[in-house]
Amino acid sequence: MTTQWYAIRSKPNKENYLAQQLESSGIDVFFPYIRVIPVNPRSRKIRPYFPNYLFAHVDLVVVKASVLRWMPGASGIVSFDGVPASVPELLIDAIRRQIDYLTVLEQQLKDDIKPGDLVVIQEGPFAGYNAIFDVGVSGRDRVRVLLDFLQKRQVPLELEKRQIRRAKRS
Repeated sequence: MTTQWYAIRSKPNKENYLAQQLESSGIDVFFPYIRVIPVNPRSRKIRPYFPNYLFAHVDLVVVKASVLRWMPGASGIVSFDGVPASVPELLIDAIRRQIDYLTVLEQQLKDDIKPGDLVVIQEGPFAGYNAIFDVGVSGRDRVRVLLDFLQKRQVPLELEKRQIRRAKRS
């Protein structure tokens, strides 16, 4: 048998702890997460991309499935009919690319767009409209913009971050 990726279920809110346990056992781990800005500054600053799941790259001949099942913080290994289900390398690569994309997008938004900046809505029913960037909505991939609408009233509108871009300065 060869080394493959397996999805490991963690106990609630123990993904990071389980990742550390697996790594300390010499197991290659992929714990996809995104950074968030919580409302409460003492709250978690990372959010699992797949709550209660992470991925371990192991050879089940060398590291028995029972080791993964009974690791502190683990709730089990994803299995079908009692057989651990492997996750294709291509899927792991696609998840890594998506996490990288979201991280870059978050950083660009943080660096480029500040409250009060003029933005253009790129997608959805308000595509093409200009708005004023208000704030990133805490803990989510959403933002709030103020849309000039109906007799120049500013209407707050929540959108996904990817739906806006900074307006070109003229």
